[in-house]
Amino acid sequence: MPTCGEFLVKILEAYGVDTIFGIPGVHTVELYRGLPQTRIRHVTPRHEQGAGFMADGYARSTGKPGVCFIITGPGMTNIATAMGQAYADSIPMLVISSVNDRTHLGMAQGRLHELPSQRNLISGVAAFSHTLLDPRQLPEVLARAFAVFASARPRPVHIEIPLDVITARMNGRAKAWTLPSRPAPEPKLIAAAAKLLKAAKTPLVIGGGGAADAAQGIQKLAETLDAPVFTTINGKGILPPGHRLALAGNLGMDAAQAELEASDVVLAIGTEFGETEMYPAARQIEIKGKLIRIDIDPLQIVNQLPADIAITADSALAVSALNDALGSAAGQARKGTERAAATRKKIAAKLWPACKTHGRLLEVIGKALPDVIIAGDQTEPVYASNQTYEAPKPRSYFNSSTGYGTLGYGLPAAIGAKLGQPDRPSVCLIGDGGLQFSLPELASAVEAQVPLAVVIWNNTGYGEIKAYMMERQIPEIGVDIYTPDFVAIASGLGCKASRPATIAALHKELVQSAKRKVPTIIEIRAGDSLARELAK
Repeated sequence: MPTCGEFLVKILEAYGVDTIFGIPGVHTVELYRGLPQTRIRHVTPRHEQGAGFMADGYARSTGKPGVCFIITGPGMTNIATAMGQAYADSIPMLVISSVNDRTHLGMAQGRLHELPSQRNLISGVAAFSHTLLDPRQLPEVLARAFAVFASARPRPVHIEIPLDVITARMNGRAKAWTLPSRPAPEPKLIAAAAKLLKAAKTPLVIGGGGAADAAQGIQKLAETLDAPVFTTINGKGILPPGHRLALAGNLGMDAAQAELEASDVVLAIGTEFGETEMYPAARQIEIKGKLIRIDIDPLQIVNQLPADIAITADSALAVSALNDALGSAAGQARKGTERAAATRKKIAAKLWPACKTHGRLLEVIGKALPDVIIAGDQTEPVYASNQTYEAPKPRSYFNSSTGYGTLGYGLPAAIGAKLGQPDRPSVCLIGDGGLQFSLPELASAVEAQVPLAVVIWNNTGYGEIKAYMMERQIPEIGVDIYTPDFVAIASGLGCKASRPATIAALHKELVQSAKRKVPTIIEIRAGDSLARELAK
């Protein structure tokens, strides 16, 4: 008979899991016993936080849960930050950890990796955290986890298995349970929303990260209504690049706020109106017209902005139902194209200089690597690109400037994204400060033969924080940090690395990065010739 650990990996395979991120330890080795009998690939990061960020990037690029095997105690405290980022941004992640023997739990006997209550520590960054006390309950608990990923607001789930349970014997066949369907919208509310939208003279659509799977339906709806569409950072790609109804910037900008206030009906799909979407000036959003909110989480719908029509449903199902209710004609001409163009022009006039520089940088990346996935950190290029970048499709642009807001996210997330979508190019957009949080993960990528481009914006410090301190006349302490030679370090870790001096050289290096089997480090130093050329 298989052990619980062996049974576990077979069930994971039955649910479609193809990759697991983890660092084996004495408390988790029994989880690895059955892996060779599956088709699941194991990737070893250099830190458990890296495992969580890799799983996050994998999940964002694929829509499937990222899965981690994590040791008791320090492994769980290490991954907690990554789980916090995933929790804030509604990313599906399954974290399976060990925990001390059942007879040792809560006894404070100085056992290896012992925590007073590992589950309580993690519960704040998980949809739920469960201690498996009986191996026979494993199939049911895993079904609950995958039900969250399939049918609820996706967030991390933590399952801890005591050491004596991992090795317990199990009977039966390892199989996936039938999962619940995604929640469909209430027909009465769809009819009411369609009525409002048909009568609207100046409708506006907002698509968030929760609307990624409804992209085609949202484009059809917007074109039917002739309504401008604003997408959040995690919603980028819902409309294709250059679409006539697409807005830029963020909802905190004066021009965007003016458009919101001028809209008689606002349809918000899968967004929480978070303040991290509104850099550099967060503000309280004001909507003077009617507000229709669609979200899979009923509690989210009653956060911040009260809705006139509140629809709890899967975004794709709700948008499909709305399109059916609207039909092919939705009444009067609404001049949506003109409104969108005018708002884009006003926003462009107020963008700060870095938006031009980094807009050009992402333009070069897009031309060199069509259909690229960009995973970003908290860095100047990311904050600027959040305002202007048009992703090729959903699940192609994400970063840690949203939600929890962690440094060190970009590199491991880009690795995970590439592993999840091996046929698409992957780029990490990161600063010199953020890269020093997760620099050893370059070794993980070399080992796993992950080709990606790591574009470093090197301003020799924590530039965004330094600017923030300067604006407030705070002494600039701790932000001018020592910056190592990234090219030398990357080469020593087995990567390709360079400092291109021109846009042409940058383009060539990006193209070559997709043909290699290891990461390509591309360093751009603020103030150097390439940075000046990008700023022209």
